[in-house]
Amino acid sequence: MAEQTTSSIVIEAAPDAVMAVIADFAAYPRWAKGVTRSDVLSTGPDGRAERVAFAIDVSPIKDEYTLHYQWDGDREVTWTLVEGKMLRALDGAYDLRDLGGRTEVTYRLALDLSIPLIGMLKRKGEKILIDTALKGLKSRVESAR
Repeated sequence: MAEQTTSSIVIEAAPDAVMAVIADFAAYPRWAKGVTRSDVLSTGPDGRAERVAFAIDVSPIKDEYTLHYQWDGDREVTWTLVEGKMLRALDGAYDLRDLGGRTEVTYRLALDLSIPLIGMLKRKGEKILIDTALKGLKSRVESAR
């Protein structure tokens, strides 16, 4: 991924529990702020989603887009944009590191919009998206325990 923004959080759960929440796309509208719809379009041989269509509404971005996912067990998941209306690129990853009953989750994100944004504003937007996603993920995983 080119110019990306990264942030991490520690979640009080094992990596498999964290990855189970990440892989449960049907539940995203209930915990991932701004996601109004998420539909799995295809799955891989392991049963995990390969292509997922999303609708989001996070000012100033309101878009419908499709992502392609690649999974590395309960250690990492990466995604790339297949198609979008406002989004020209959306590449990201969740990296999970086992801390013995706890998990450090690092989120990497690089996005590009069809509307012009100053680099500094784009990085700030990415940081807000990442921090919001990590807090939502932590809350969802820890409340399910």
